[in-house]
Order: sequence, then C-alpha cells, then structure tokens
Amino acid sequence: MISTKPMRLSAPRMGLSAPRVVLSAPRVVLPAPRVVLLAAGFSVRLGKPKALARVRGRSLIERTLRVLAPFASAAIIVVVPPRATRLRAELRGHGSMLVANPLASTGLSSSVRRGLRQARYEAAVLLVPVDLPYLEQRDIARLIARWRGARRRVAARRIAARPIGAEAGAPLILPRRLYPSALGVAGDVGLKALIRHLPTQDVALVSLDSAAFDVDTARDLERARRHTRLREP
Repeated sequence: MISTKPMRLSAPRMGLSAPRVVLSAPRVVLPAPRVVLLAAGFSVRLGKPKALARVRGRSLIERTLRVLAPFASAAIIVVVPPRATRLRAELRGHGSMLVANPLASTGLSSSVRRGLRQARYEAAVLLVPVDLPYLEQRDIARLIARWRGARRRVAARRIAARPIGAEAGAPLILPRRLYPSALGVAGDVGLKALIRHLPTQDVALVSLDSAAFDVDTARDLERARRHTRLREP
C-alpha cells in the first residue's frame, strides 16, 4: 500500500555541509611553432663558432636556449655542424634535439633546410639564429602572438627599410605551406629572397629591438660583453 502522507526532509546536522563541486575551466592550448635554433655557422671574421662565443659567463647558444625555452612545445631543434663535440658538451642537460648539418660550410640556407626537414610535420617553425646576444623573451612572445593572429602568414622581424619598403629577417615564423619553397633556398641569405617575393598580405613584420644586433666580428663580441643593459634570460 502506498502511503499518502507527505515526506518530511530532515535538516542537515550541525557542522555538516553538502560537498561542493568545483568545475574547472577547460585548459586552452594555444598553437605554437616548433622552435629551430640555427647554430651551425662558423664566422671567419670572429675566428670561431659563434655559438661558443661567451658573454658574461654563458655561451651564445646557452643564452639563446634559455630565452627560447618557455616557447618550446617540444624539444628545441638545434642545427649544429658535424663533429660538434664542444657544442654537444655545452648543451648537455638542456633537453634539446641536436641535428648535424654536414653542409654547414655552404651557407645559412643549408641549416634552414636541415631544420625544416627535421620539423616537416609541424604546422610552423620558429627559426632563430644563435648570434643575437640581446634577444629577449618579450620580443619572441610578440612575434608568436602576431603569427597566431593569421597562421598562414610569415611573421618576421622588420629590418632596415629598402627603397620599396621594409624587409623581413630572422627571427621568423614560417608556416608549413611554404616548406616546399623554403627547401629550395641556397647560399648564405636564408629565406630573405623567398619572403621578398611573397604578396604583402602574406607577411607580417614585427619590430624586435632586441634582435637588431648580431655578433659577427670580434668587435661585435666585445660590444656585447660591455653592454650594460644586457638582460639575463
């Protein structure tokens, strides 16, 4: 027999409360380019590998890796010359992926091609030369933010203006759709010529003050060592 008496709900006991359910917001993973550090070059005017030049107790390659580490979604690809014993020792413990470039002596483009082949399945690559002693994380963050706004475009550092306008330079982010064209570059100019011939709407230029100075001579290295406002990564 079913009772028709109303049900009585007892009040909760003193000191006890119903458990609270806390719902956390879903984590948003922002797209990130694969970081490729170009460190296979040998400067004749400097007289030694740029990557091993030291500024305030740290090699340029270690400094640059520290700057790039927060933006790496996977191990940073480091393109090095063959038989790079000292470089390998310098990078021990950094968790980077060293990739030897047997054609390093033919110019910068060979290192770009080597890095792209290693990152061929990535949506984009961030290409950074190792010889930028003043490079700061805030400038890399600005470059990546600009690329995220339109990921089919090249996002690159704005360098000295030419008669018909500004030119693109590294650091730069290259989308995968341009990998086939980039694998055809040659010489020591990197991707400048390729980007120069792209439609204007396919290139986003960003002013990166901390990337404006590179070490190419002994005088450049001495200037970097004397720089009083050098930020420690």
